[in-house]
Amino acid sequence: MGAGKLNKESIKGRDIIVVGQQPWDTEIGSNCKNIALEFSKNNRVLYVNSPLDRITLWRNKKDPKTSKRLAIIQGKEEGLIHIQQNIWNFYPDCMVESINWINNTKIFNFFNRFNNGKLARSIQKAIRELDFKDFILFNDNEMFKGFFLNDFLKPAVSIYYSRDYMVAVDYWRKHGVKLEPELIAKNDLCVANSTFLAEYCGQFNPDSFDVGQGCDLDIFIENKQKEAPLDVAAIQGTVIGYVGALQSIRLDRDIIAHIASSRPEWTVVLVGPEDELFKISNLHEFANVVFTGSKPISELPDYINFFDVCINPQLINEVTIGNYPRKIDEYLAIGKPVVATATKAMETFSDFVYLAKDKEEYILLIEEALRDNSVLKEQQRREFALGHTWENSVAKIYDAVRQLHK
Repeated sequence: MGAGKLNKESIKGRDIIVVGQQPWDTEIGSNCKNIALEFSKNNRVLYVNSPLDRITLWRNKKDPKTSKRLAIIQGKEEGLIHIQQNIWNFYPDCMVESINWINNTKIFNFFNRFNNGKLARSIQKAIRELDFKDFILFNDNEMFKGFFLNDFLKPAVSIYYSRDYMVAVDYWRKHGVKLEPELIAKNDLCVANSTFLAEYCGQFNPDSFDVGQGCDLDIFIENKQKEAPLDVAAIQGTVIGYVGALQSIRLDRDIIAHIASSRPEWTVVLVGPEDELFKISNLHEFANVVFTGSKPISELPDYINFFDVCINPQLINEVTIGNYPRKIDEYLAIGKPVVATATKAMETFSDFVYLAKDKEEYILLIEEALRDNSVLKEQQRREFALGHTWENSVAKIYDAVRQLHK
């Protein structure tokens, strides 16, 4: 946001249309949903689900979510649903074609414009029904199905939101390396949840801003449970812990193995679902590495409370380097010392988190974290994490819009 002081005044009384990759009925946490809910405190919001595509219909025809979308397309159900005050969820009444198999980007874009036109015509029905005027269009990283929506819907203000370095993923890289920069350039402004992504967007649009990341930390802040979860209660001694999906594309298994082998008197507890490579890794051969499997979100604070030091042993690659690690805020909200891999995104946390450059430094910094912990440091960590709210993040989005109109 630059050196200027943040204007915390809300944008009020506007109509805002939110499009993105994640539908309202997604089971996982969603930045886009949280932002939409924050928008709706002072504005009317239409949250548009991604339209059903033909290959999803073919692959997941028996899925209740697919059946619902098909029923709406067939006119059997209403697609515009009032969620709560000021916010509506819209299921498009159209099906788009699955086109990412097309190798030529020019040909892909020809058919992508056709898909975007179908989606735009569907959205316009909801716009008319709700009587939205002079609306803001907020695009959450939807670089394909949202590529031409500015052209078709003609918003008063268009915002592109970058929350992941999507072109690092094969599906998005294929055409996104060319198309995402074009989309970033043709939006009025871009906002991102990390310094890395703001700098990436800034290469193509000078009106690009780091608006930080909001987090839902209530259950972590309010958690007073000190009893260990039953499946780890028998563990004695120092516990080093990680909470989150165990994905080989994001986590460095060698770091975890090095911690376990270098300090056999420590126990490493890993809480979360494993991908196939984790399931067959040598980590399962260590007596002092414990896998708990996936746990409900409501139980995660109990595990974090049980840890002496929390870790985030990220790999450094295109997928991870720009991502904002929300789990760090969850660790800090409970006051725990944290050791994490040093990345561009982690620079934000440098005053409150020990940043390791390699597996050897992980050992040294975990030992330092154990040695130097204090009640004061725990409180400072909590206060820092508390600043990462959706209210503050959306306030920065509002400020970026105001700067655009100066």
